[in-house]
Amino acid sequence: TWHLKKIPQIVRERTFSLDSPKFEAQTKLELNSVCGIECQRKLPVPSLSDLKNLLSYETVFENGTRTLTEVNVLGAVPDPAANTTTRRPLRKKRQIYGTDSRFSIYDKRFMTNFPFNTAVKISTGCSGILVSPKHVLTAAHCLHNGKDYVKGSKRLRVGLMKTKSRGNGGKRKGAKRRTSDGMPSFQWTRVKSTHIPKGWFKGVSGDIALDYDYAVLELKRPHKRKYMELGISPTIKMMPGSMIHFSGFDNDRSGQLVYRFCSISDESNDLFYQYCDAEPGSTGSGIYLRLKEPNKKKWKRKIIAVYSGHQWVDINGEQQDYNVAVRITPLKYAQICFWIHGNDENCTQG
Repeated sequence: TWHLKKIPQIVRERTFSLDSPKFEAQTKLELNSVCGIECQRKLPVPSLSDLKNLLSYETVFENGTRTLTEVNVLGAVPDPAANTTTRRPLRKKRQIYGTDSRFSIYDKRFMTNFPFNTAVKISTGCSGILVSPKHVLTAAHCLHNGKDYVKGSKRLRVGLMKTKSRGNGGKRKGAKRRTSDGMPSFQWTRVKSTHIPKGWFKGVSGDIALDYDYAVLELKRPHKRKYMELGISPTIKMMPGSMIHFSGFDNDRSGQLVYRFCSISDESNDLFYQYCDAEPGSTGSGIYLRLKEPNKKKWKRKIIAVYSGHQWVDINGEQQDYNVAVRITPLKYAQICFWIHGNDENCTQG
């Protein structure tokens, strides 16, 4: 069951203009020396001043201007129950673990219907998920490498799936290519603004904080598709079979929407560590669960994490690889909800 939680408040305090970014960084989908599970366990619980700093955010607009918004955090309570982890043996590098268990979605009825139609393609090479009529959730490192915004993010676009129709391709200029049925094409929409938490630029430990590897894109014009709501990430024990689901556009299956489900192996307060089969391109996908609504018989899917991709993390002094996802905690729920609605009134219950 989805359990309601009281959500902290994110309150805007001041907004400053910053210099325009250079937009010269290379997109780097794998990070090295990320604070891993052992390191996460030793990190201090962020203080209120830490949280205010980490949850302040940059906004970049389509004309290249940039602002920094400082926030206050009200009602934040650390969740000690989320600290439980299970230690696992070290593994060797593999992005496809054993038999490739991914499914390519070819059937138009599935591809253009919920939940698969919520998956979108980001023009910098990542995936994302629709979270409102005008907003997309994705990974921060698809747009920013910790020092500068990546090339191509100044004129960022989001591709919403549509299926290619036969017969009228010749009528449109340049639309002469014939493709097989069931391969998605994209309706590309410009991005009006991008929000990235300051925690992504510098975490409590002084390094890039994988915990804050998420961003929200505001589209220039609304879409009319069904989107997926946010949910608070439960602990592994509270998930049916510890199973998660996500869909994205993996690079090794060009032009295909790829779906997978798998179990989570380990968790920290802010991250899930799992063995989901995934290749670059699916980074930024929304990870979701299907649970029952409280006091109702209805099942509901909600996004509980953002897939951060295949990352190298420091475990017992050794570099080990994992497929990592950033959990939507009550604080992150409050922030993402605030970005979507522009106030905290619609974000009191998660």
